[in-house]
Amino acid sequence: MGEMKTTCTQTVSVKPDLKQAEWKQALQRHGEGIAAIGCGVLTFGAWLLQGSGTAWTLVLYVLAYCIGGYVKAKEGIVTLYKERELDVNLLMLLAAAGAAGIGYWFEGAILIFIFSLSGALENYTMKRSSKDIASLMDIKPETALLYKGGKESQVKIEELNIGDFIIVKPGERIPADGIVREGVSSVNQASITGESIPVEKEVEDSVFAGTLNGEGALIIEVTSESESSLFSKIIRLVQEAQSEMPPTQQFIERFEGTYAKTVIGITVLLMTVPHYALDWTWSETLYRAMVFLVVASPCALVASIMPAMLSAISNSARKGVLFKGGAHLENLAGIRAIAFDKTGTLTAGRPEITDVVSLQDYSEEQLLWIAGSIESLSEHPIGRAITEKAEACGRPLLRPKQLTAVTGFGVMAEFENETWKIGKEAFVDERGRHEMLAELTKRLEMEGKTVIFIQNDRGIAGVLAVQDTLRPEAKAAIAQLKKLGITIVMLTGDKRSTAEAIANEAGVDEVYAELLPQEKVESVKALRERYGKVAMIGDGVNDAPALATASVGIAMGNAGSDAALETADLVLMNDDLGKIPTAIRLGKKTGQIIKQNIVFSLGVILLLILSNFAQSLSLPLGVIGHEGSTILVILNGLRLLKS
Repeated sequence: MGEMKTTCTQTVSVKPDLKQAEWKQALQRHGEGIAAIGCGVLTFGAWLLQGSGTAWTLVLYVLAYCIGGYVKAKEGIVTLYKERELDVNLLMLLAAAGAAGIGYWFEGAILIFIFSLSGALENYTMKRSSKDIASLMDIKPETALLYKGGKESQVKIEELNIGDFIIVKPGERIPADGIVREGVSSVNQASITGESIPVEKEVEDSVFAGTLNGEGALIIEVTSESESSLFSKIIRLVQEAQSEMPPTQQFIERFEGTYAKTVIGITVLLMTVPHYALDWTWSETLYRAMVFLVVASPCALVASIMPAMLSAISNSARKGVLFKGGAHLENLAGIRAIAFDKTGTLTAGRPEITDVVSLQDYSEEQLLWIAGSIESLSEHPIGRAITEKAEACGRPLLRPKQLTAVTGFGVMAEFENETWKIGKEAFVDERGRHEMLAELTKRLEMEGKTVIFIQNDRGIAGVLAVQDTLRPEAKAAIAQLKKLGITIVMLTGDKRSTAEAIANEAGVDEVYAELLPQEKVESVKALRERYGKVAMIGDGVNDAPALATASVGIAMGNAGSDAALETADLVLMNDDLGKIPTAIRLGKKTGQIIKQNIVFSLGVILLLILSNFAQSLSLPLGVIGHEGSTILVILNGLRLLKS
């Protein structure tokens, strides 16, 4: 009984703690929005009671000011204290306080409500996702199997030294950069180099940390410490590229401080100078200063950007393009070049059979059926591609006898009373070779295809060509981008012949092949120097640094790695490249509407200020003109919801 009582007591004490933590998290996420809505409700309530003459009117206004203005007041005071700078947050609150100071509580409350609501919306939709490199760390091995003195021991990768020998078993990730000293295996290094087909590794070949070992065991000599590995460099490159503040953000921060200081300075002058220079009364002087502070507040100017950006982002989200911030939409409108990764971006990311050539008395379908039947027991990516192609023909596949996989070369099996070999050229015998076969092989390889040889007891029975095929929509998307005046570039770690074949088919203008991740970054930087704003689109871990370096990073939503998705500025949710031209056109239209709004809002502010100096503008009319212009620019921005 005592144990049961203890358990119940613990359960009761844990639940409130969990609920309290959930409430705190919800408050952190939605606190600013709740405060803005609360400010609006309190302002409306105070307005309803305004004619009753009760003290509750003043109480509700004070609460509206405090609740709606708390977050912005805190930001403004912190900026003033730490950076010795005035910002728009403080200016808006001073304007509201000034309105209240001369008896216009409702107008001041409306100013605070609109500004706090704008800040809440910005917090929800415009805050850029920070880089979370935990997704990179998930595929970074934590331990390695150290081979020393004839013994094996599990150690942390940080404990590895240059010159140590490690064992990597089939299916494991390679824990460190190194050189193969024993063993043969195929290694999937698409996450580092972008190569679509696993690379055969033999003695003296280099391997990279984070890549996936295939079917053979390897003994590797470590050539770099953990923090110096290529994989670790990828992480650092992403961090460095994302820490750079864009010039637009720097300009906005400078403008905000200058604008606030200018308005405050002019307001202070207006509180004294007109009394002496224009012989205004002190009451009129103070009144005109407060009107100026209200009408000069940049509500409409701020609203010129936010609603338009939010509408465009919402519009694009419905069409399968997710922007992580409005600045990226603006940048996308001005890009002059787009760099595409090849594998998994322009192409489907998996090998497919493109050619079947029979060199004996078999039809192409018969030869494919034989190869598919033999490879039906294979787990190699090329073997699976052969099997899938053969199954698509509709004829049931059979199982081979005595299948033997020769790592790094191919497979050998007994099938239909014959001995068959399927694999690379070095795996088959010299029987059946002739000049036509050599020419055929050269032609297929020049097209960027991998050639697979099929041999039986009589010699070379035929060949298969394997290639990572172009996405169906890629060619049309590139054609549309070119019509927009954008240069198309391919950056890939794959072989040049393969890259150029895909580039020619897709209509790519420039090709950079056999690139490591840091070389992709350098290529993007060079493109930015030539063209200005450059977008980069990719899907793998190896693309993440280049995505972060580009003016706009675009990731494939379905095929993309976690690192690419976190690093990118926008995500194609359905991997549809045809959405990119649509997003660019939307970005251009958004830019046009924002320019319209800015010109209009500045024009209204200038008109109101001149009217105030002419003593022909009352505070209520100033607020109506100011807030009316705000509503108009918001409505203009909302047009993007249906564009």
